[in-house]
Amino acid sequence: MKISPSLFTNRELLIRLATVIMLVIIVTVLHYSTGTGHFGAHGIYRRLYYVPIILGGIWFGLPGGSGLALLVSVLYAPHVLFQWGDMPDVNLEQYLEITLYNIIGFLTGFLSSKEKTQRRYAEENARKLSGSYNTLREQSELIIEIEDQLRRADRLTALGELSAGMAHEIRNPLGSIRGAAEILQEAFPPEDQYAEFTRILITEADRLNQVLEDFLNFVHPEFEESSVFEPGEVLRETLLLSRKEANKNQVDLAWDHTPLPVASGNAGQFKQVFLNLILNAIQAMPSGGRLQILGGVENGRILLRFRDTGPGIPSAILDRIFNPFFTTKDKGTGLGLAITHRIVQASRAQLKVQNPPEGGAEFILSLQPGSAG
Repeated sequence: MKISPSLFTNRELLIRLATVIMLVIIVTVLHYSTGTGHFGAHGIYRRLYYVPIILGGIWFGLPGGSGLALLVSVLYAPHVLFQWGDMPDVNLEQYLEITLYNIIGFLTGFLSSKEKTQRRYAEENARKLSGSYNTLREQSELIIEIEDQLRRADRLTALGELSAGMAHEIRNPLGSIRGAAEILQEAFPPEDQYAEFTRILITEADRLNQVLEDFLNFVHPEFEESSVFEPGEVLRETLLLSRKEANKNQVDLAWDHTPLPVASGNAGQFKQVFLNLILNAIQAMPSGGRLQILGGVENGRILLRFRDTGPGIPSAILDRIFNPFFTTKDKGTGLGLAITHRIVQASRAQLKVQNPPEGGAEFILSLQPGSAG
């Protein structure tokens, strides 16, 4: 009796096989141990043979049903031949019963095999549909992400074309204002109250000029697409630059120093990216905390995770965090993360932000591997 090993475990197979064979043996022993005078008992025993035959068909399909029917026929035929041979009418009825054993075994096994085949086919189709659904979902998420990037690019292009000329025009009178303030500052002694006003004027002019510099760098950045850099070395240098600011805010900077392969991009620009992400995390923890930087390689991409213990980013603004001029800081310009995101995109990298379940915020930088040669 050929049974597919994939239907059951070995233990289940042995238990079910032993069950049907034991039932056949029990009924056969009852037949041979009961005298022919107990005609009613033999009628019951003959019907009991259907139990293991049907179970064999249900459990083991066509091989099981036909095999059990054949086994019953072989075991029951001598009983009919030698113990009931002198009763032709009864003998004919029992041979007919043997024929029915084989018909029932065949039909039960055939139908069970068809049902199992259809179930396997349905399960296979379900697996294929599940795979297709997952693929479509991933593709739809990718399309939505690309559409978001295109919309952001359109906004940035329009913003750049509209505002670049304005920024240049503002810088000229701003320079004149600062120059005039310096002249006025020289006209007053340092202890004079008006000297303090001129210092404030110069400081604010410098701050406004820095905003314009950041804006022009954002609108017209310079990219070197063919260059490569070592993320670990650039990150080490950036952490040295950030150490003083971190100590001032009582922020612990922790980096796992995982060796990383070279990445596509410009070292100077990604030093600015790392610095913006680190300073952004430090400023998000004015009362102290911890910034953990984790490195690694996943799916052929170089990943750097900047995970802080700050208050996190409200979910309502997560999708706006990289928009230009969007900021939650009182004195922020809203260009730091926008410039960071643009540098990342130009280098075929990706930057995402999320709020981990344990709290804080996490920026995930995915870099395109580069060739050292």
